This record gives sequence, structure tokens and C-alpha cells, in this order.
Amino acid sequence: MKNFSLSLYAFHLCHTLTELPGEVVADANLLWENLVKVGEGSLTFVGLKDLRSKLICYQNGKYDPKQEIGRISERLIDAQDLDLGSLPTTEGFKINANLQPFLLNDTYAVDLTLVPESPNISIDIPQLQHFKPSSLLPSNIQASLGQTLLIYGEVDPSEDCDTLAKKLAIAFVAGTNLNPVPTQQGELFASLLFEYQALDPNEPDNLAKQCHILILINNSQATTGTLAEAAYNWLLNLLCSYHKILYIYKLARQRYREAREIYSDLENKIQNFNKLISRNQTQLSGLKNLMGKIPQKSFDYTRCLQDLQTHHTAITTNITNYRICLEKIQTIDSGNSPQSWQDFINKDCKKWQEQIQTDINYLTPGQELFGQFVDTIRGIPLFCHSPS
Repeated sequence: MKNFSLSLYAFHLCHTLTELPGEVVADANLLWENLVKVGEGSLTFVGLKDLRSKLICYQNGKYDPKQEIGRISERLIDAQDLDLGSLPTTEGFKINANLQPFLLNDTYAVDLTLVPESPNISIDIPQLQHFKPSSLLPSNIQASLGQTLLIYGEVDPSEDCDTLAKKLAIAFVAGTNLNPVPTQQGELFASLLFEYQALDPNEPDNLAKQCHILILINNSQATTGTLAEAAYNWLLNLLCSYHKILYIYKLARQRYREAREIYSDLENKIQNFNKLISRNQTQLSGLKNLMGKIPQKSFDYTRCLQDLQTHHTAITTNITNYRICLEKIQTIDSGNSPQSWQDFINKDCKKWQEQIQTDINYLTPGQELFGQFVDTIRGIPLFCHSPS
């Protein structure tokens, strides 16, 4: 492959609705700290080791997110990008790297791109390891919302691109337990697009351990680079929305399961309460204990329902953002985009959005029932002495 490039797009939650303005989640700086670790360990670019000194959100080497307040630019540096320097390889060529850090509303985003020093250098499958791809996998980056790895290369028209993409995906996760599974194939920016999800076989549903891989192969001398550059911001935001949609839906399903467990527990407590209230005062201590637990459980149930409503709003917002980005990319790409990306918005997202609303509809009557029951038990007088 000529004109080869390897890009990491990682997205990490910075703050949520529970944080006050200027406050961030506990591990907000984890993305930047882990990138520095990569720079100190495997991809020893000078600029990556010294990343903290370049970011707006660091002062004197310490993380200080208050520096971001009032900033107009989404970039967390004062330049277009950071030139991280170069690293030599055992085959005589150097690898250059640059990095672009962003704050996209509530999310930290990074684009770390590695390229050979000359676009004319041919990169084959064995040479991919010079780029230390394992250092860019989720186990090292730990981006809370997820990550995408984009590989681009130009090949002769006679190249078997399907086989090449498969070999690239396998080589990328070599030495790990990740299993790259092909998901879709299409075209993007006039090049062939092969999409993979690299899953952890022990936790295939764990988004934090999955790696989304896009392999873009230009076998027709198309102006892919020019188109990609024009669509850069839209593609970055589309990937951000993509990962946030997956993340939000996962949270929503977790909260629904928690609400169902609380629902079952409350039902049991109500039954026990009805039994105790009908007995004599020898059951008073058990009744008091139960009455102390039911309001808290009811409150927990209400919080689950409120969180689901918040997740529904958030997933709706990100679906809208994804659609806008996809339409902008289509405009730049002569009306084209991968069919799978269109299906994602029209089928998967629609189904998930409706599922969250169904969960809300299912749980809402329970909230009213438990609320009425709490009001009832609060009106029951209890003796403050033990019976003689």
C-alpha cells in the first residue's frame, strides 16, 4: 500500500448532567494520561511524551479543566495540530505522527495519525507492526465511549482488496485476544470501505473492550484524500455520535434491568408489608424495618426511570447529530455514503430509540403505584413502645 496512514479516533466522556459547570467526571483526563503512557512506552514520539505541556486543559503538567471554560474553539491546542515528531524503523524509513485533540461538547476526542515519512513508501502486512498497532487498542487507550481505527492505503487495481482488508484486520490485533469480525462493506470517498468490530471473546458485549476498525482501500486512483480532508470535521463528529449512541443504549439497558430488579423487590416488600400490617403488634419491629426500606427503594426506582428518560433524550440528540453529519458527508462525496451507515441510522437507531421509550412506558405505572404506596405507609401511625 502506498500513501498509507493509520489513525486512532478515541472518544472519552468529560462531564455529565450531574457535574456543575467547570466540573468533570472522575477520570476525565484518562484519555490524555493513557496517550502519554503510550508515548512513554511503545510509540515513543517526543511530542506524545510531552502531550500535557501542549494541551489547554493542563497547567504546569497538571490537569486543570477550568482552563477550557469560555473557550470558543473545539481544539484543545492553539494550533491546527501537533507535530509529534518521528520514529525510525528497522527497515530504514521513519514514521511521522501528528495529533489533534478536541472537546466536543461533553466529550474529549483525539485523532492520532501515523504515516510513513514519504507517501511513496510501500507498506505491506508485516510492516504494519512498525506502527505498533497493539498500543492503540482499547486495553491501552481506555476511552470510555469507544474508539475507531482507520487504515487507509492505495493499491493497484488488480489487488484483491477483500483479502487485503481481512489480513490487515487480523494483523492489527495480532498478539491479543481480540477477534476481528467483518460487519459491513461499501464505499467511502470513492474508495472501498471494509468495516470490522474486534471483539473480546470473553466479553463480546463490553463496548470498552471493543475496537471499531475501518479499512479504506483506494484501488482506482480516486481523490479520496481530498474528499476526506473536506469532510474531516463531519466524519469526526459522526464517529463521536456513533460511539455515543452505542454507549447510551448500553447504559439504558443496564438501567432498565436495574429497574426491573427493584420492581420485583418492591413487589415482594409490598406483599410482606400487607402480611405484617394484618398481624398483631409482635410484628412491629419487622414492620418498622420494612417501612424504612420501601421509600428508599421507591426513590431508586424513580431514579432509574428518570435516567431512562435522560438516555432517551440523549440518544435522540445523537441520532439527529449523526444524521446531519452523514448528510454533510454525502454532499461532499457526490451523494454517496456507505449503505451500512444509512442502515445504522434508519434501522438500528430507530429500534433502540423505540426500545428505550417502550421501557419507559412499561416502568411508568410502577412509579405511580410505588409512590402511592409510600404515601400510604407514611400515614400509618406506629407505636413507639414495645407491647407488654
